[in-house]
Amino acid sequence: MKPTSLIEALQDADMLEIDGLYAWQFDLDTELLAQISAGTAGSDSSAKPLLQVHCIDGRERRLWKFSLASVQAARHSEEDDSWHLESDGVSHGLKCFAAFRGDNDDDDDEGEA
Repeated sequence: MKPTSLIEALQDADMLEIDGLYAWQFDLDTELLAQISAGTAGSDSSAKPLLQVHCIDGRERRLWKFSLASVQAARHSEEDDSWHLESDGVSHGLKCFAAFRGDNDDDDDEGEA
């Protein structure tokens, strides 16, 4: 099932692509999400950073920070399966990737039979 919001997509993601660069390191403020879900978030919560994306571009370390409001306002593009969001007046393209996971429990079952 496709996520209906960028927040849902980020919760299932293992890697991101931002502006054409792959980023394995990103931080989603799950505590802020829990406060919003519980209704205990402060009035300034929409301005708080929700997502931080870290990557190395050549020898340069890059960091992007996105507020809760910008993540909530992100628009999904079906054409390239990406999310478009703004930060400080600059538009960014973000793709979320989930890793494939294998289950090797089947091998153990075959040995016992």
